[in-house]
Amino acid sequence: MTTIMLVRHGNTDWNVQEIFRGRADIPLNKTGTKQANFLAKYLEPVAMKAVYSSPLKRAFETAEIVAAPHHIDTVPCQELIDCDFGKWQGLSHDTVKQIYGAVYSEWLNNPHLTKLPQGETLDDVRKRVTRLADQIIAQHTGAVVLVSHRVVHKVLICALLGLDNSHFWNIRLDTCGITTFAYEKSEFVLVRHNDTSFLKPLQETRLGDF
Repeated sequence: MTTIMLVRHGNTDWNVQEIFRGRADIPLNKTGTKQANFLAKYLEPVAMKAVYSSPLKRAFETAEIVAAPHHIDTVPCQELIDCDFGKWQGLSHDTVKQIYGAVYSEWLNNPHLTKLPQGETLDDVRKRVTRLADQIIAQHTGAVVLVSHRVVHKVLICALLGLDNSHFWNIRLDTCGITTFAYEKSEFVLVRHNDTSFLKPLQETRLGDF
């Protein structure tokens, strides 16, 4: 049996400020590093076989901290890179609403139909990340950790549950949240979702789903 653990990266300043990150290579902030260390401690008993990560700093730093106790190398993986937000990258939530009102409204109401200005669609993301999931199932047994981003993991969760991308907003994923699937009898089974129980000692205010 293969277990796939989807881990969202730790907190960044742009998460706090609600700035669209996309391919911008934003590092973890102090809180994000603390989150990643709590996550690593929580996952230390897991017999990890591999850790794959988006190449962007916020994800790769998280992955390296998680992988360290297991003495395994983190594999950078382009398929796990964040959604290309195009013209929205680097803009605040409020600025995007003001400048791209119609597209933003479509994003909130019909994310599966939205083409981000000079960016990706959710279908684009889905094609690359499901291809990776298929490769992992073919190559590994045991626990495999994928460290990536909110949009990427939401789309992958929809795919593994057999849902289309219109369900994107029905899924919440917090920074450092863990979602686990077991793959058995040729099917993915959701075992747990958005587990952040290990972050309680931080007593940080929960951010919005952004």
